[in-house]
Amino acid sequence: MDEEWRALTERLRRESGGTPEYERLADTTDRDELAGVLTESGRPLWARELAAFRLGITGDRRAFESLVLLLNHRDPPRCASAAYALARLGDPRTARAAAALATNELRVAYALHPVRLLVELRAPESVPALITTLQRRLRPHDPYRRVALACVDGLGTLGDGRARPVLNEALAHPALAEAAVRALARIPRQR
Repeated sequence: MDEEWRALTERLRRESGGTPEYERLADTTDRDELAGVLTESGRPLWARELAAFRLGITGDRRAFESLVLLLNHRDPPRCASAAYALARLGDPRTARAAAALATNELRVAYALHPVRLLVELRAPESVPALITTLQRRLRPHDPYRRVALACVDGLGTLGDGRARPVLNEALAHPALAEAAVRALARIPRQR
């Protein structure tokens, strides 16, 4: 948490210009004040992200919608912070939302953090979503190799036998073959 918090606060302090509002939101212990930031109009993105992150890591489910929006943001640091907070939020909707984002072909460029979150959550939705996302990445000339590699690594981490067929397909792709071998080795053999 310390490293995530430090990275987030440094980035958001720069975005805010170090305003007194930033310092107040970073220091407050009033969850209602933080939740208000998420619903008040005219609040800057840095303030919403700071409030959502702080609420999320404390398990306050009022942060859920804001964190899911940030998980699907075009800026990778925002996605990473949102994934970190969502993993700690404890909201049962998180895995379903991450699976929807990971498998959305219109947003595949932003699927890396939802994929990683699914692996961390180890939810029932995780393996099917990773398999679907990886199958789509095995098309010729697919530009999203980082997403494919995250799926391969994640499926190995999860060790579910349902992933064996798609990981075997990944062996034919030079950029994924080594990771697929490692992932397959982590999946227990069926007897």
